[in-house]
Amino acid sequence: MAHSKVILKILFSLCVWSFVIIGLFKMHGTNLVPQEYQQVPLSGRILLQKDMRYAETTSTTTDHFDPSEILVDNRTAMDDDQLVRDVESRIPSLPIAYWSKNKNFLQQKSSTCAKYPSIFELEFNNIYWQTLRTTNGTFQLFGAYYDIRRTSLLGPTVRILGMIDRIEPKVKTYCQFWFDGQKEPFIVKTFEYKYIWYNKWGNYKQGIYQPYLIACQIPKPFHGVVPSSVSMVEKECDTATNNLRVIYNRPPDDQKKGFAVCVKGLDFLYDDLSVRLIEWIEMLNILGADKIYFYNLQVHPNITKVLSHYEQEGKVQVIPLTLPGGQPNVPGFQHLYLTKKTNHKRQNEVIPYNDCLYKNLYLYDYIALLDIDEVIMPKGNAVLWSELMAKVRPESRKFKPDGFHSYNFRNVYFLDDQQHEHGWHKDIPKYMHMLQHVHRAKNYTKPNQYVKCFHDPERVLTLHNHFPLSCLGGVCKSYPVDTQDAQLQHYRADCVKTLKKSCEEYRENSVEDKTIWKYKDELIRRTIKALDTLGFFRRSGLGSGSGSSSGLGATTHSTER
Repeated sequence: MAHSKVILKILFSLCVWSFVIIGLFKMHGTNLVPQEYQQVPLSGRILLQKDMRYAETTSTTTDHFDPSEILVDNRTAMDDDQLVRDVESRIPSLPIAYWSKNKNFLQQKSSTCAKYPSIFELEFNNIYWQTLRTTNGTFQLFGAYYDIRRTSLLGPTVRILGMIDRIEPKVKTYCQFWFDGQKEPFIVKTFEYKYIWYNKWGNYKQGIYQPYLIACQIPKPFHGVVPSSVSMVEKECDTATNNLRVIYNRPPDDQKKGFAVCVKGLDFLYDDLSVRLIEWIEMLNILGADKIYFYNLQVHPNITKVLSHYEQEGKVQVIPLTLPGGQPNVPGFQHLYLTKKTNHKRQNEVIPYNDCLYKNLYLYDYIALLDIDEVIMPKGNAVLWSELMAKVRPESRKFKPDGFHSYNFRNVYFLDDQQHEHGWHKDIPKYMHMLQHVHRAKNYTKPNQYVKCFHDPERVLTLHNHFPLSCLGGVCKSYPVDTQDAQLQHYRADCVKTLKKSCEEYRENSVEDKTIWKYKDELIRRTIKALDTLGFFRRSGLGSGSGSSSGLGATTHSTER
């Protein structure tokens, strides 16, 4: 019995000392589990059990973490006014601000047959288009613009840009004008459907969406008043399924700027042309482009980064764009469609060109439609576009005293392989494509072929890529600028398909042309600064103007559309 008591005392003492030792280890933070066992992956069953490692931390989170360290969007929710402004910036053609301000007034019963359409009852198509369905064709409407140009014989007019799946539309339609403070619309018959295409170019078929500029004259009692919006209907009393804000942009001081450049819908989803684009934007800024308007279909993320940068600087504006009707807008598939359906592509391009014209009717002296591989280059003593036109315009008046509708520049190719045969210029970064390529075809393309123009927005009615298609005051007249004064420098890997036969001759007969080098130092400085700001350089080799790749971390391509 005594022996048993001794054994119990020993066991009790061992237990007490064990607890004391464990307690001491805990107090000093010593881990009792060997390191090799901690690295063994936990089984799925154990992973489902509660992890106690953060129990103490989560119970006292406010003591250890500041909520501002969590990177989430903590902005307060938008109120209705902010939401309206945001929607208006996304869909400029939607009169949401007017509707929001007047919705209670507009919902009152009207004594006329037509009522103001609620913005929630409009028929949208592919985000930016609004639809009118008639008994003879469907209209996809993109924008409406107030036209009070002195040379217009129609007087104050609203022009509506859109596409109709009919050639020579016969259906009678009406415009319902909505004026601020008026509960009832003023209804007029549509004056004309102006076709923005030549039937000899192809796609002249019923059922294919065709580009049109539609005109509705503003009635005399409302001359001097800008409509808030306009709706198109087939019958006067129809409740419209479309309602377009009437755009009327004027400078605050009524002083025009010099030059705007419009760029058709960008389709570079797979081509990273970001570095080429920076050089091009900087070149146009040096020449005197006040703003460049880019219409955007689908582009590479690096191009988006570049455009966002220049948009923040106020040098460009990016306008999102879709194709109307049943045409594809899925990335990739849209690109395939545009490369295979060339005439459809060209007809769709007419919309952004003319939207750009009409949004800027009263803002600029000249509007140019350029691709991102084209530069209107002054020659001789002229450095800026303004200096060029100060010389050209007086000379043109010797032939037409009342002035021309546009001023066109002869096209000349700077083909990639023409330069590659002569090597690289070591004092110019290799990635500066235009500065490196100073060998061109000896001969220009024929007069009036593949030209680009400075258009006078006071005089042109509709625009195509190369020329105005229709003008105010009669037949369009374009002045051919002498190649001693300026030329259209076109940087391509190859000629356009329609010039395949002439292309060999252009390749075999080349000359050196360093006209662009008068801008060399400034263009290199600006381009390197932009590339550095946007993080295109590998940090090990910041661009310094050498002929090497200068550590550029983005791949460039010469593929162009």
